[in-house]
Amino acid sequence: MSSNSPSPPAKHESDLSNVVICCERATISGRQTKVLRRIGITLLLASLLLNVWFIWQPFSYRRPGIAEQHLQGTSGASDRIAVINFEGTISPPFTSRWLRQLKQAQEDKSIHGVLLVIDSPGGFVADSHQLYREIQKLAKEKPVNVAMKRIAASGGYYIAMGIGKEGVIYVEPTTWTGSIGVIIPRYNATDLAEKFGVKSEPLVTGPLKDTLNPFRDMTDHEKTVWGEIMEDAFSRFVTVIADNRPELDDAAVRQLATGQIYTANQAVENHMVDKIGYVEDAIEEMAKTLKLTSYEAIEYRSSPGIVDMLIGANASQPKTLSDQILQASVPQAMYYASWNPWIP
Repeated sequence: MSSNSPSPPAKHESDLSNVVICCERATISGRQTKVLRRIGITLLLASLLLNVWFIWQPFSYRRPGIAEQHLQGTSGASDRIAVINFEGTISPPFTSRWLRQLKQAQEDKSIHGVLLVIDSPGGFVADSHQLYREIQKLAKEKPVNVAMKRIAASGGYYIAMGIGKEGVIYVEPTTWTGSIGVIIPRYNATDLAEKFGVKSEPLVTGPLKDTLNPFRDMTDHEKTVWGEIMEDAFSRFVTVIADNRPELDDAAVRQLATGQIYTANQAVENHMVDKIGYVEDAIEEMAKTLKLTSYEAIEYRSSPGIVDMLIGANASQPKTLSDQILQASVPQAMYYASWNPWIP
């Protein structure tokens, strides 16, 4: 009897164990799903917030303030002289930064005088004239002088004229200046194109639409048209100098305006600049002229903020080789001390 008694319900226990394991797996799977769902929602919200930030930034963005750095004199003095450095080619995005610095110097009541330190071979005609006008405005409010360093030629010399007849221009003994004139870069690749059997046949609506095409010679009509354009910019350059250098009239300026680079001594002899001196000399003499017994000379430093770097700083720069070629093919009138502005 006892040998025929029923055995323990092992099968039922096994089934129950499997049910428990499945429940535990379902619980774990449910927890993992919840965690993954939370991570997904968090990433989605972060993405939405980031997109909103990028969309809103152009409307709410304020440029970073202009930093000031002690240069000379008594640090912390209430009477100050501002130094603005014009270095490199006069072109975007640097033009806008210099304009902001000029505005800052004009509006700051603690600034009694301004020194423009120029180390530039020039740049675009339009940018040079824009800076010239703003310097003129500043010079009407406060004394403004110029200190030229390694090179202050063409557009670099043009902007110096903004200080007017009352301003003083200092040059270092090794400074190069001058290069009065206009250049529009152009290449003539007709012989090269003929050698390789290349013909340029753009479809145009007028005879001047493809003017300055490097794969053909300029016509006499084109030379006349561009000659008038260049003469306009050149005459403006001559007038700017004649209006602001007391000992130079229109005829004297045109005699100097051959595109020649002048040394510091030559520039002094030709009344293009006033005296030999360095930046520190110019600052000290300005302080004496302003009768400042205690002063601080500070220089402005503009640096791009994060949004400049993300959306603005490189906006005007060509991104690809084709962009660079297209930009280089656009006619650009320049006050520049070089035959080829596209090669630094």
